[in-house]
Amino acid sequence: MPRYESDVCIIGGGITAAMLALKLSELRPELSITVVEAGKRLFDTENRMAYRQRTIDYAENAWPGDFIEDQAAQGVISRTMAVGGSALHWGGTCNRFSEEDLRLKSMFGLYTDWPLAWTELEKFYCEAERRLGVSGEPSPFAEDRRSEPYPMAAMAMTHNLIELKKWADQSGIPFQTTPQAKNTEPYDGRAKCIRCNTCSICPTGARYSPDYTFRRLLQRKNFALHDQTLVRKLVLDNAKSTVAAAEAVSYQKPDDPVEYRAPVFVLASGYCWSPHLLLLSRSSRFPNGLANTSGLVGRYMCGHAFQSAMIEIDARIYPGMNEQHGLISRQFFRVTDREHFVRHDLRVWESASGHEPRLRGADGRILLGDSLLADWRQRAQRGTARVRGYYDVHPDRDSSLTLDASIKNRFGDPLPKIEHRLDAATQARRDATREHFQQLFQKLAQAGNGKVLNTGAGNYLDHPAGGCRMGADPASSVCDSFGQTHDHENLFVAGSPTLPNAGCTNGTLTFVALTLRSAERVAARFPKG
Repeated sequence: MPRYESDVCIIGGGITAAMLALKLSELRPELSITVVEAGKRLFDTENRMAYRQRTIDYAENAWPGDFIEDQAAQGVISRTMAVGGSALHWGGTCNRFSEEDLRLKSMFGLYTDWPLAWTELEKFYCEAERRLGVSGEPSPFAEDRRSEPYPMAAMAMTHNLIELKKWADQSGIPFQTTPQAKNTEPYDGRAKCIRCNTCSICPTGARYSPDYTFRRLLQRKNFALHDQTLVRKLVLDNAKSTVAAAEAVSYQKPDDPVEYRAPVFVLASGYCWSPHLLLLSRSSRFPNGLANTSGLVGRYMCGHAFQSAMIEIDARIYPGMNEQHGLISRQFFRVTDREHFVRHDLRVWESASGHEPRLRGADGRILLGDSLLADWRQRAQRGTARVRGYYDVHPDRDSSLTLDASIKNRFGDPLPKIEHRLDAATQARRDATREHFQQLFQKLAQAGNGKVLNTGAGNYLDHPAGGCRMGADPASSVCDSFGQTHDHENLFVAGSPTLPNAGCTNGTLTFVALTLRSAERVAARFPKG
């Protein structure tokens, strides 16, 4: 059996692992670090322009080979398993949470508080923005004040976004462009964004992607990246409650098990696969899985819900100009009426809905040549805004990830099943929240001679997190605010699984900030020198 030893073994190879390994290597360059990832390394940057073109021409997956056929979970949003994880093809939006997300119990008597002060988290937000290379403009709200400016100026607005902002601002709701992990100038060895409009596969490297960090780390002699290797179980020391080893299997040599040993193990496998591995690692001493004395591994799975609308507006919009870059208002992060709790962001993007060329007119007549163009020009006199609000919902304890014995991978391991459930207070607010959004969409439309074309509600929770929530009390949490598990002093969980709740906007920047903070605690476990 091959055995690999290092000072720190990181399980998972996404954005969390990349940021953790990079900062550890800077804080303690003498430490040896091994990252173990089940998926492949997709480092072929020279092919990304071709992949982009095939996506445009044939709607193909822009990342060939970025999943494992029999390693999937029920209820998961993204199946990506590769070095770089979901951040290979993320949009790059880097919104911050707000202090309300950390103090729901204290401020509103709802759900729980985080064991972390906002001022502490804000410091690591700044570091996360520097490391990812975020371009943005400051919020107009005093509650969102920053201790450092964004590393780069905000992305320039396209014609479409300028028109959308003119329309949205007429409502009296202040909007600004969303901060993006995309370079508006050459930054950190990567190029400036030239707005290819295919952010899911950036052919120039302007959008941050973890594979760039891993390639840099591989230049170090004491860093190793083992891809196509699935960790199946964590094994405890015979005499102590510390983790002694990780048992794994290589997809290239499935009949030859692999063992990893280290003084410190960090789970950085995301909200699905980190709690899954803990549950798989059950033993006679820990029959419910590791780090699970509280019974909360795989519990309080969270995300945020959303309401959407398509609004026709009095503006000429020409879709296809950097469509993923949009507007955000943070006005509704604050709750003005505590008797009617609703918190959300408010987003606006361009849309081609209702304004694409068509081959049949409203009267059923076939359109060809000049008649097709005339119809298209007439319908392009007005534009369409895609509007969405991600709103704050809170998980029930039974919002869970469990092992499904009826579905197993090729090695016989039961796969995860995720079922989100909202707590009673959130469910009681559902009708009032829906009515709030209906009124808000009408307000936006009426302010600019617009018309609400349709509205809808999401049937899943977006930007998911949780499963190993942090807390000060071991009875009601899995780990502390650094991700150090209460049950095993040398086992950490990093990133999205530690979030108690998912806020009301994108979570990537938040769990990167938490990961950078965790890196300092991991580094402190090793005596200097």
